[in-house]
Amino acid sequence: MRLGIKEIEQIIPHRHPFLLVDYIEDFVPGEWATGYKCVTFHEDFFRGHFPQEPVMPGVLTVEALAQVGAVAILSLEENKGKTAYFGGINKCRFKGKIVPGDKLKLETKIIKKKGPMGIGEATASVDGKVVVKAELTFMVG
Repeated sequence: MRLGIKEIEQIIPHRHPFLLVDYIEDFVPGEWATGYKCVTFHEDFFRGHFPQEPVMPGVLTVEALAQVGAVAILSLEENKGKTAYFGGINKCRFKGKIVPGDKLKLETKIIKKKGPMGIGEATASVDGKVVVKAELTFMVG
């Protein structure tokens, strides 16, 4: 089930310039979501990171993965209208650069849930090559 910006904004509270997902390709509420960020040279962060060699900041890639996971968890009926907050970032590895022109695939699978807390297994890739992997702990509040 594909979601565009307007549908994503109905699920998570993020807005431009901090909404880092262009569309959700598919998802199962409470289980997983796959989304995409089409990275352009016009992203605000490229003005300072780095002007001579534009690279998407790793922390923003992790945030984009968290936003995709938030779509999965906040699309559950009992979580509608709530916010998912970071509880932790574990086992995070940066394995490649993300540059203007890349189509960033963002996949987050919810692997553990207990009450309002949970863990998502997150992977970002470009052209099939993994660029970021992390375990994201979240709390719904």
